[in-house]
Amino acid sequence: MVFADAVGAPERESRSLHLPHTFSLACGTGAVPRLNRGRNARVSDLRVGVGRYRWRMALQTSFENPVPVSTLATMVGDWIDRLGAIWVEGQITQISRRPGAGMVFLTLRDPSHDVSVSVTCYRSVFEKVVPAPSEGARVVVWAKPNFYRPRGQFSLLAQELRPVGIGELLARLEELKRRLAAEGLFDAALKKPLPFLPHLIGLICGRASAAEKDVLENAQRRWPGVRFEVRETAVQGAGAVAGVTAALAELDAHPEVDVIVIARGGGSVEDLLPFSDEQLIRAVAACRTPVVSAIGHEPDSPLLDLVADLRASTPTDAAKRIVPDVHEEMERVAQARRRLWGTINQLLDRERRALDGFRSRPVLAAPYGMIDQRAQEVAALRDRAYRCARHKVTQDGEVLTQTLARVRALSPLATLERGYAVVQRAGGAVVRKPEEVEPGDALTLRLAGGSLNATVADEAGAD
Repeated sequence: MVFADAVGAPERESRSLHLPHTFSLACGTGAVPRLNRGRNARVSDLRVGVGRYRWRMALQTSFENPVPVSTLATMVGDWIDRLGAIWVEGQITQISRRPGAGMVFLTLRDPSHDVSVSVTCYRSVFEKVVPAPSEGARVVVWAKPNFYRPRGQFSLLAQELRPVGIGELLARLEELKRRLAAEGLFDAALKKPLPFLPHLIGLICGRASAAEKDVLENAQRRWPGVRFEVRETAVQGAGAVAGVTAALAELDAHPEVDVIVIARGGGSVEDLLPFSDEQLIRAVAACRTPVVSAIGHEPDSPLLDLVADLRASTPTDAAKRIVPDVHEEMERVAQARRRLWGTINQLLDRERRALDGFRSRPVLAAPYGMIDQRAQEVAALRDRAYRCARHKVTQDGEVLTQTLARVRALSPLATLERGYAVVQRAGGAVVRKPEEVEPGDALTLRLAGGSLNATVADEAGAD
């Protein structure tokens, strides 16, 4: 909510004062009523007429000297009356038009926060807007802050009412989209994978909506055992953002929820605006549980589609993508079993053929054939060796016989056979000449048939 200087026309750029969601007055000794500024408050130079407006006003109060309510209301009213008219944007959540009354009462709400303010405008100002604003419409109001002292109520007195056009809304959404994309909220690397078969599915949808029926029926038709944790909330209008965000936080904290589906049927750009709200987008980005966006129809594309982990074109498509089809999975299992058996049979056939090939080899077909062959070879080699040895022995026997004959022919024994004798002295020396012996020497006569001992009698004459 923005307060601005009253000096100048409505179109003039003015200095602004951002008020908090709530405000109060605090008093004490030496203190004055002051604005209790919230975390989003921002104060700029605020001038009324001439001179600078001072936050602190000279007012002394104590327990013994309290300020009356009327005085407090007057002071607050005077302070608010010094504020100028301002442009305020919000969403109309309530319209009260009493027949015959000259005033129309509105409730203007910030769609991103749980903050609202009462707006009063003349019927003529309200009826100037064509088409007439309806609840849920976004408008920009040129209004003067007003404080009704008897009841202590703050409101805005609208002097002009302008609806926010579709083109302007789309331009704002595009700017928000660029800003969030620059922060990396739409980065594909942040997308979390969905479980193949979630045990418990969180569903956020409207109360008794067609989107809820589509998701539940299609999901249970595909997988009858699937379970849902449904959170019904407003998916359109002033309370949509707060309701969806609260349901999202609750389901994200649920320990059994494996995936969260945010579903809504189709609608106009204004109807789908809550799903492009920055507060909701940041809440989805911070979720630990995978989030599926199932908003509207195929052409609809709220910013929720970009930050969600999975974008489904319709609620029915979301049901098809979060759970598998039991019949398709059974068919896949059957196909896998058939492929498995086929592969096993092919493997067995291949191994059987290989085994048959091994068995058909000679070494396995006739395992003793090689032994018999080697035995025959050994026998042949043995016979050959025997023949060669016998031939060699025979040949060498003949050579030996011939050699023996020659040896015998050349042997002294052959000479002895002819009647000769070999005379040897006692030491074994052969006596070749008579003078080699003396009478009385013992001699040995070696004959062909044996040997004789003799003694030299006397010296015989030489031949």
